[in-house]
Amino acid sequence: MALGLGAVATLAFAPFGWWPVALVSVAGLVALWNRCRSRKEAASIGFAFGFAWFQAGTYWLYICLVGNGGVPMSIALVLMLGLTLLMGSYTAVLGALVYPVLRSQTSTWAKVVLIVCGWVLTEYFRAWFLSGFPWLALGYSGLDTPFQGYAPVVGVYGLSALMAGLAVPVGLLGGNVLRAPAWWVSAAVIVALGLALQTIHWTTVSGERLSVGLVQGAIPQDEKWQEGREAEITGRYIGLTEQALGQDLIVWPESSLPFLYQDAERLLTALNAMAQLKHSTLVLGLIHAKDGHYFNGIAVIGDPVQWYDKRHLVPFGEYFPVPSWVRQWMRLAQLPYTDFTAGSDPPSLLRAKGQVLGGSVCYEDAFNQEQLAFLSDATLLVNVTNDTWFGDSTAPHQHLQISRMRALEAGRYLMRVANSGVSAVIGPDGKIEARSPQFEPYVLRASVVPMTGLTPFARMGNTPIILVLLLPWLLWGLKIVRNRSQRSAQSSASGNLIGYN
Repeated sequence: MALGLGAVATLAFAPFGWWPVALVSVAGLVALWNRCRSRKEAASIGFAFGFAWFQAGTYWLYICLVGNGGVPMSIALVLMLGLTLLMGSYTAVLGALVYPVLRSQTSTWAKVVLIVCGWVLTEYFRAWFLSGFPWLALGYSGLDTPFQGYAPVVGVYGLSALMAGLAVPVGLLGGNVLRAPAWWVSAAVIVALGLALQTIHWTTVSGERLSVGLVQGAIPQDEKWQEGREAEITGRYIGLTEQALGQDLIVWPESSLPFLYQDAERLLTALNAMAQLKHSTLVLGLIHAKDGHYFNGIAVIGDPVQWYDKRHLVPFGEYFPVPSWVRQWMRLAQLPYTDFTAGSDPPSLLRAKGQVLGGSVCYEDAFNQEQLAFLSDATLLVNVTNDTWFGDSTAPHQHLQISRMRALEAGRYLMRVANSGVSAVIGPDGKIEARSPQFEPYVLRASVVPMTGLTPFARMGNTPIILVLLLPWLLWGLKIVRNRSQRSAQSSASGNLIGYN
């Protein structure tokens, strides 16, 4: 049952968006935990849920590694199994921690609080441990629901807490939840407040509307690095850019050209001169080299060229966290091994058309805390990505959902440019204002509005909500320590009395 609940939970996320499924899955997991007779059983049920959840939700890693990455099937399966085993271990630990809570004499609502806090703390932990994998956080399924109004206030993890807060009591009480007024009142208040929050504009317009042209090259990943295709790929991007001339900002996706910026500098300088004649500024996703290091970045072409370089690199994709002898074996096995170098921290800000752009490359936008570094200055957000790696799977849609959450948390327009789609312009309310079709060369013409000001989440980040979620578990731990001390003292006193007698 835990395997089935975990697998179907992925239907709550894009492209399906059946968000009630997430609540049902979490409630079902809690109900299974509530029936466990041992800590080991609770851990195994948690593991089964998490394993199936990520096996179903990230199946597209196989397409990325084998279909487009050229990684041998055996190695790809080991990497995928390693990831899903790790994801399952998180919910296994949560199950082991929840078990004594459920067996205790604590009130039902105290149990609810502890389980909800444990769930979200687990999500937060896996978002940074071992470089982090924040995919499929429960809060993402809250987009396009009455709950999304909370995102600019408490972020995606606060949204996870609210949704789990509705699901967990159902798992504990079962049919008795129908006779629990506290649950119904809480649900009504959460929904009503969420709807009210959606009417609040946390940020303000700070300039004239800008026209944008998002250039989607749609180069198949298995063709992009083929020798002899450079001229064809470059020609496609130049042709699409010519169609977009006249737009204030013209944006290309991640690593759009199959060679370094330095190899195309003269070409891009000439293209920029053409763009300037039409009052357009080029913002391009390119790979470049500096002092023997390679960077995956975003360039604003001008004099001088401005760079934002990706700071949060993908393990085993953009760098290999392995010893040197393993690297030597990878060379002999003709596997990719060249690392990118992470960009500077704090991040570089890009300036174009009088605006400040907060940039992110590929799955960097999955780490909501990292964009806080530039939100006080940035008036627009831009994310360049290459979701071609994942083919016609759910991954590009899940990634788009993540981008929408970042725009909503920040209260900013976000220009998202993907090599094969989905490219989109996302408003500060998280809604998609324009989007491209997938897998075809396309210029998405739309407009964006510069925004200033900070949402409550942008001011505080994740820290307050995480501290609030930690407090119940700290109090629970202190209670356990105190009870053990009391039992030890009683046992000692009893032993002394027996010895006296």
